[in-house]
Amino acid sequence: MAVKPLPDAHCRFAKFVSMNAKRKFLSVDVAATASLGATLATAPDASARSQHGCTLPRVCFYKTRADFDANQPTASYKDLTSDFQVLGPRARGSHKAVNTRNDDGAIIKFGNRPTAVCMRPNTLWTFGADVVTHIRIVDSPTCA
Repeated sequence: MAVKPLPDAHCRFAKFVSMNAKRKFLSVDVAATASLGATLATAPDASARSQHGCTLPRVCFYKTRADFDANQPTASYKDLTSDFQVLGPRARGSHKAVNTRNDDGAIIKFGNRPTAVCMRPNTLWTFGADVVTHIRIVDSPTCA
């Protein structure tokens, strides 16, 4: 049985499909390489250290100035959450707080004021007359 050659149109289609497949493969390869490069370039550094007795990666509360001066947090929180956590008695109404996390902010709510604040990474806050009541640690340095 003799094999018939394919018409010229089929050969052009086969070349087109082959070229298209090569382009798709190359674009996927380039995208994967770019993605890997971005991941390697944006890996977090471990530049922050423990502060005022608060170990990484936590948000620590100091009930009194004496606790802060002694580098002895009375409470700490470390978990990223989708909702606010009610602060326990060792953190509620604290005098100060420190966020030792490198990349994560903490949204802080108060019992005596309507507006929450963002505690950025590696910052220290003195609450003064504000009564801190809730915390939510988020995967964003700006709490956005």
